[in-house]
Amino acid sequence: MIAVNLNELELNEFVGVEEKRQHCKATFPLLGAHGTKDLAAVYFEIEAGDMLGRHVDSAEELLIILNGEAEVEVGGETTLAIKGEVVLVPREVPHNVNNIGKETLKVLGVFGGASNIVATFDQDFLPLNSNVVDTSQMG
Repeated sequence: MIAVNLNELELNEFVGVEEKRQHCKATFPLLGAHGTKDLAAVYFEIEAGDMLGRHVDSAEELLIILNGEAEVEVGGETTLAIKGEVVLVPREVPHNVNNIGKETLKVLGVFGGASNIVATFDQDFLPLNSNVVDTSQMG
C-alpha cells in the first residue's frame, strides 16, 4: 500500500527566470519511483497573484482544486475553478493555472496512464535552470 498525507509534504520552491509571477511550491508524492505503475501525482501551492506557468504534460491530468480560486486555461479555453472542482487537461495540451483568489491555491494533479511524467514549460524555472521537469529523474 502507498499512502501519502498531503498536509505533511515537503515542498520545493520554483520561480520563473523571466516571469516572476511564475512561482509555486510543489512536489510529486506519487511516481514510478514510489511504486506506482500507471499513475503519478503532483501537489502544488500557488500564492495569490502568482501562476504555475504555461506548459504541456506527457500524460492526461486531472486537476483537483483543494483550496482557493483558480483561473485555469486549457488549450485556449479559460474557466474558473474553486475548491471541490476538477478540470481535465488532455495530454500535450498547453495549460496554465493562475491563483485569482486571496488565499493559497492548493491543487492535486493526478496523471493517468503513466508513472513518470515530463512537463515542458514555456519558460525556465529556478532552481532547475530548465523548462523541463522529468519525474523519471526524481527519487
